[in-house]
Amino acid sequence: MKTYSILFSFCATLFLFSGKQTTAQNVIRQASCADSFISHQADSIKKHLYKQGFVIIKEASVTMESEYEMPVIVPLTEGSWYQFVFIGDITSKLYEVRMYDWDERQVVYLKNQWGDVDGNVISYTYIPKFSEFHMMKPVQVHKKKKILCGYVMLLKKVKG
Repeated sequence: MKTYSILFSFCATLFLFSGKQTTAQNVIRQASCADSFISHQADSIKKHLYKQGFVIIKEASVTMESEYEMPVIVPLTEGSWYQFVFIGDITSKLYEVRMYDWDERQVVYLKNQWGDVDGNVISYTYIPKFSEFHMMKPVQVHKKKKILCGYVMLLKKVKG
């Protein structure tokens, strides 16, 4: 009978702590998404940039909300040559990327609209003047969809 009581107490305590833990973890996690067209574009761009001497530093598919920026924070090294790529949903009407340095100065602003030559892809090179964190903020706007798929890549030039 004592074993049953100990087991019951242990289970009750575990239940209480597990409930407390889940309510205490109000963490926002970025969800990935799947879009075969965007994946195909990303693979093609990676192959093209690899041939130019770039290697992937970071990449991710990201679920985005129309009209809301998706901050991406990365450490960049002074004098290194980086390539940043953002791929948005092909049916969005507007794509923008802003990049800020550690002092929150905007160092890059690019904008594409649906129907532009580059369409849903914004790509640019950047050589930082200081080794510090930078923040890229891609955004896309869609008239009808609220939740969109996007893809971000940061590459670094390693060979000439």
